[in-house]
Amino acid sequence: MKTNIRLLLISLGAFALTLSSCTDLDTFPESGVFTSDQKQEIAEAIPERLSADVLGMYSLMGRAEAVFPGQERADDFGYPAVCVSWDANGSDFVTDESNYNWFSVASSYEDRIYTYANPAMRWRFFYKQMKMANDILAAIPADTDVKTLKFYMGQALAIRAFDYLSLAPYFQFKFKGNEQEPSVPIVTWDMTGDVSVNPRAPQEDVYDLIIDDLTRAIELLDGFSRSSKGQINQQVAYGLRARANLMMENWEAAAFDADKALEGFTPYSREDVSKPTFINAADPSWMWAIMIDPANVSGLIAWPSTVSSFSGYGYTTAVGCYKGVNRQLWDIIPETDVRKGWWVDDNLESPNLAGVTWTDSETGDVFTGNEIPTSGVDGIAPWVPFTNVKFGQFEFIGNPLNSADWPIMRVEEMILIKAEATGMTNEGAGKSILENFIKEYRDPSYNVNASGRAFRDEVWFHRRVELWGEGFAMFDIMRLGKNVVRSNESSANPTNHPSIFTFNIESTDGWLLNRIIQAEVNTNAGIIQNEGGTLPVSGQNSDLIDGVTNKF
Repeated sequence: MKTNIRLLLISLGAFALTLSSCTDLDTFPESGVFTSDQKQEIAEAIPERLSADVLGMYSLMGRAEAVFPGQERADDFGYPAVCVSWDANGSDFVTDESNYNWFSVASSYEDRIYTYANPAMRWRFFYKQMKMANDILAAIPADTDVKTLKFYMGQALAIRAFDYLSLAPYFQFKFKGNEQEPSVPIVTWDMTGDVSVNPRAPQEDVYDLIIDDLTRAIELLDGFSRSSKGQINQQVAYGLRARANLMMENWEAAAFDADKALEGFTPYSREDVSKPTFINAADPSWMWAIMIDPANVSGLIAWPSTVSSFSGYGYTTAVGCYKGVNRQLWDIIPETDVRKGWWVDDNLESPNLAGVTWTDSETGDVFTGNEIPTSGVDGIAPWVPFTNVKFGQFEFIGNPLNSADWPIMRVEEMILIKAEATGMTNEGAGKSILENFIKEYRDPSYNVNASGRAFRDEVWFHRRVELWGEGFAMFDIMRLGKNVVRSNESSANPTNHPSIFTFNIESTDGWLLNRIIQAEVNTNAGIIQNEGGTLPVSGQNSDLIDGVTNKF
């Protein structure tokens, strides 16, 4: 493996994900196509016929080549790839400058060029999944009394809301104050009129649909017992509505929904996260996950190849395309906080590596703890300062099979939503929620010493640390109306972003807004493109602050 890992990478020997064939509601045995009315009749009579459609809706989430089948793009591995792009747009997710970095356009903000593949992937993925959800909704009578069909309908509505919630925040500035500004086109199964002229709906209309879908889903999913965390149940629907209400600044509703969502789940303990983890849906803090079947992993086209520092077959370890944290954030994490060890320091050391071993697959030599970053075990490239050790590796460190699960929702997110939303109406109560969580599960020395705007920034600080690498960076930047601050000119160590990605962006800069992709512009005559701003350049706006890594 020492000699083969780079050769394998260069050859890009990745295989497309294949799914078992199944009979769904689209096809007669004679290969004819059902009408909508016929689908609804059959769904009522044989509700299990829809199960394949529901499974397909979920399976897209972690599928290799989910958007560009047959093209072997290593940035096309479903929802986790979108999360990497979102975080690479932010302040804290450091990527390398090399030809192996498939997400460099997100780090450089060239992803606002509407002809590029990366923004197309981020648009098409959600509308593709939305189409699957709409097809399920079209196949179920709206007034059905069949419990199984109600559960399917609830899941489809929740997925559709999730898809809109994964698009809307990035195409317009923060919701509050911009309710009537254009967001994204609304597509439902029962829409009428000329679909080739479908303008971008006002933000308020998109979020109204999100809330309506989730409210209905919560009702329909009452009593639903899911077979795995790969499915949406009532608590996950509450969690999604908590996210939407947080974005809309509906504080009491967001706190209520987060509280309902987290019932029965337990946060990771300090011991749990004092070693590489965040790869197993069975962990009690995970509420909703992408369940990765090892049989369906497609080599390099998988999230551990891009993010994990322990992959035996990945862009990270093979060519040093590691993902790290901006030291501006890392520097202000207290030494008593277990999360500081989620990244190595500038000496390539982390207490979270204690007890971690990597056995060379050829020689059998065993490397332990802080030896690993410079060991060359299995031919891995040397680590760089602030490389992440947050995420482990499926089964064992150095495993070349990139089949780790992906967290879509964790209970820790819900606790932080509850703390922020509660604090916006009752600051003392919000502080207690935040302090109790951090003190018990992350930093026993923690006390909240912030009020007003500073308290909300304190919650944002903990979201930036806790949810690093999980796809929340731009969600928070856009909803809070924050500057993107990657470099602090007043710091002794301004940044560890590569020079080409070292720039700051003002919160009102039009370049923050994602562009509608070329295919949509070409086929939808109702589209008005986002405009404004210019491609950021190295050193731009070095005096900007964000209230967390540098204070107001």
